Amino acid sequence: MNDEQPQTRPQPDAARAEPRLGPAIRKRRKQMRLTLQAVSAASGVSVGYLSQVERDNATPTLGTLAQIADALGVGLDYFVSAPKPADGLTRADQRPTFSLPHSALGYEDLAAGFPGAELSSYILTVPPGYESELVQHEGEEIIYLLDGEIVQELGGQAFHMRQGDALHYSGDTPHAWRNPTDRPARILWTGTLTVLTPRGAAAIPEMTPRAPRQTARSKTRARDD
Repeated sequence: MNDEQPQTRPQPDAARAEPRLGPAIRKRRKQMRLTLQAVSAASGVSVGYLSQVERDNATPTLGTLAQIADALGVGLDYFVSAPKPADGLTRADQRPTFSLPHSALGYEDLAAGFPGAELSSYILTVPPGYESELVQHEGEEIIYLLDGEIVQELGGQAFHMRQGDALHYSGDTPHAWRNPTDRPARILWTGTLTVLTPRGAAAIPEMTPRAPRQTARSKTRARDD
């Protein structure tokens, strides 16, 4: 199961405040008459972390939000919307960008999402120290380092990737990566659409941080009310 540490950033002013994600998730769960335990079992996200998310004490990555949305019977666009270009062209200064409230990860959406499209592509801005889970999933991925460094684990091997390096691999090969440096990294990520279905998105290591240990106190506070 996936746990994440809360990310913090300066609060926006009231006129530009972002929608509160946690209450929206809680409202949807209550509408479906589901307990935190039921959503946890369906999504693979721990009860403790779900509780933190609903209270706006933690912000999920896009992949983890996809797990939660899938368990709640909705798509990602139920909680997050990003504009899509009508003609498939994205200009550098007009590219659709988004992030989850208070998340350290930034996303630039390169794909148009036209009918029949089989690829999804993002530029990911990854903070120092970010570390992902070891995962497997359907489809395939290509990552290209635009800036910075990462260590990519693939099938038991570790590849230290620097600016300009690229790696193409099958999603069913166990893989994970981390940013071991003290500066952000920017990654061009492209994958087949099967990777980015609601369940598949949860398995993208670029979007799912490694779970820290959960304390006994946090487990106690996470009990469903």
